[in-house]
Amino acid sequence: MSLPLANQTILVTRAAAQAQTFRELLEQQGATVLEMAALEIHPPSSWQPLDETIQQLSSFHWLILTSANGVNYFFQRLDDLNINRDQLKQLKIAVVGKKTAKVLEKQGINPTFIPPDFVADSVVDNFPDSLSGKKILFPRVESGGREVLIQQFQEQNAEVVAVAAYQSRCPEQADPTAMAALQAQQVDIITFASSKTVKFFYELVTPVFGSKVALEQMLARVALASIGPQTSQACRKWFGRCDIEAKEYTLEGLTKALVEAKTK
Repeated sequence: MSLPLANQTILVTRAAAQAQTFRELLEQQGATVLEMAALEIHPPSSWQPLDETIQQLSSFHWLILTSANGVNYFFQRLDDLNINRDQLKQLKIAVVGKKTAKVLEKQGINPTFIPPDFVADSVVDNFPDSLSGKKILFPRVESGGREVLIQQFQEQNAEVVAVAAYQSRCPEQADPTAMAALQAQQVDIITFASSKTVKFFYELVTPVFGSKVALEQMLARVALASIGPQTSQACRKWFGRCDIEAKEYTLEGLTKALVEAKTK
């Protein structure tokens, strides 16, 4: 009996350092996996805003972490500054997503709150604490992001201090092996695990194909798969469609959605 994703070539667009877990999930279901990193993660252009905020940890009530990158860079900076982690004990910590929670737990800390829907926009709706008058630290990507979340907190009279903990960039060029497979029409599915990877993938491949029309023609028989609603929205913005969306907004959920789409 063949595995459900046998004979399917799937292109993964995650950052190179984060692609391995997803590759393994897909290969376990029989897929052939190609990687084309559409995102690179780097330290912020300046550590100063985050450093100054970390020095004032005792003034905050909550720490909000919405990504594994946010967790990793925040704790890296704590260690670089020789900040005693005991200072975090007086903070309550909210995280978005199971993966973010697992990364936090690897730092030896359990989150106070995980919203049920794995998306940032559900944080405020399910928040376990009165937000009025609370001071919230939000380490995030330098280019911004989660503006709706910040706005929702502020509407509840919370003070939100958002600081850059890392930055995401588009790679300088597309992976040649992946591009060759796309041009030879050997790719069946392209997966996207964030809105940024959709945008950057578009920016990487459009010049190679010469135009948006040529790109759409090349991808006409390729299914576009998204990890969740925000990423699906980005797919529709940049490619005019989204063919598969995970019901649970995790890599496991996206894998399951791919299997279900193939076995319908």
